[in-house]
Amino acid sequence: MALLEFTWVPDGSATGDKDFTVRTAQFGDGYIQKVADGINNEKQTWPLTFTKRKADAEAIAAFLDLHKGAKSFAWKPPLGQLSLWTAGKYSINPLGAGIYRITVTFEQEYHP
Repeated sequence: MALLEFTWVPDGSATGDKDFTVRTAQFGDGYIQKVADGINNEKQTWPLTFTKRKADAEAIAAFLDLHKGAKSFAWKPPLGQLSLWTAGKYSINPLGAGIYRITVTFEQEYHP
């Protein structure tokens, strides 16, 4: 399967987290040494909400189902660059009048 890009726009209240994997060594005199753990030591997660009409909600759910929580897809986060992501569990909430709310968390991935 070719790499697909997720292009739907989330609701405006998206807030992402960025974390860094760091190795730390603490010495007896109180000195602490820290170093980045690996070349890809940053990881972002984005809990996202999409409030869409039925057709768009079905398309988003189909996209997520196609990737089955394990296959990476391309997505550009706010203030970020196009990169690789996975999305596991997601929820669908019917709001009535043909409107649906989908909540999902995107997790940044790295591949060689």
